[in-house]
Amino acid sequence: MKLGLNLGYSGAELSLPADKVLLAERLGYDSVWTAEAYGTDAITPLGYLAALTKRIRLGTGIMQLAARPPATAAMAAATVDALAGGGRVIAGLGVSGPQIVEGWYGQPWGRPYWRIRDYVAIMRKIFERKEPVSHDGREISLPYTGPGALGVGKPLMSILHTNPRLPIWLGTGTETNVKLTAEVADGWLPLGFVPRLMPMMRPWLEEGFRRAGGGKGYRDFEIQARAAVAITDDIPAALRSMKPRVALYVGGMGHRDKNFHKDMMVRRGFGDAAQRIQELFLAKRKDEAVAAVPDEFCDEMSLVGSAARIRERYRAWADSGITGLTIVTEQPDAMELMAKLAAE
Repeated sequence: MKLGLNLGYSGAELSLPADKVLLAERLGYDSVWTAEAYGTDAITPLGYLAALTKRIRLGTGIMQLAARPPATAAMAAATVDALAGGGRVIAGLGVSGPQIVEGWYGQPWGRPYWRIRDYVAIMRKIFERKEPVSHDGREISLPYTGPGALGVGKPLMSILHTNPRLPIWLGTGTETNVKLTAEVADGWLPLGFVPRLMPMMRPWLEEGFRRAGGGKGYRDFEIQARAAVAITDDIPAALRSMKPRVALYVGGMGHRDKNFHKDMMVRRGFGDAAQRIQELFLAKRKDEAVAAVPDEFCDEMSLVGSAARIRERYRAWADSGITGLTIVTEQPDAMELMAKLAAE
């Protein structure tokens, strides 16, 4: 099992836990992951970490598609990879949600499936440098010929020679987009994954591999789930600490009628709770929304408790078919425990 370390979002002030990243590298962790929403971006911190580290892979979890054109995303990933010595960057991509896409970036929601497909295809062409890049897509085309165009756009080739197989991973969760991920991407950052969901999702992945052709399969593909980890004697308190984030995402990170995090909670069998959390959160009864998050929901997506309990529950993750696990923790002891478990 490859381990990743989640750095998440910044707060009001940027504080990058460099000591924690260096500890992860010493412990043999495979990757470190940044994020972006509507504060700090995901790629800039990796440039800083590239200078501090020597081996650990540097992943964006995720760069939002609406935040930058595909050429800009490719340039940013290739630049950091060059600074890091090559072969270390993972370009993790995702669509975010319509509230952020339209409200923050001023971009149309459009057709996310086709936007992902066009975006990845253009990035591939940029990395591979086989010829000047042109793309006739359903959502994105190069050169641009739409409203406002002068009609003088010219296909171009990246000046920078980068890794032609710089890995592109996708953060997805719906059946349609999971199939697309397996078809066009090198790895998957599954939304809301817990081990018991893999039997449902495995056929989606295999259909995507079939569409890709060329014998693509699990051996060519990485799957990196995520879990909060805490060594504690007070499991209820550890679970309570996760509930505000769940309530925020299920209740407020999306429109009432389009919230992927709520949909994920429903898919995991907590439909009544998801509906109640959203109703309370949108009614500005946030404390009640937090209290409505079931303990069971938090417990199955985390590894909390004694070292023995974490060890026992880790087996389900290790045996689920994922290739990596990104951990969310503030405890150096938890980082060390996970390194031991992953090495067994």
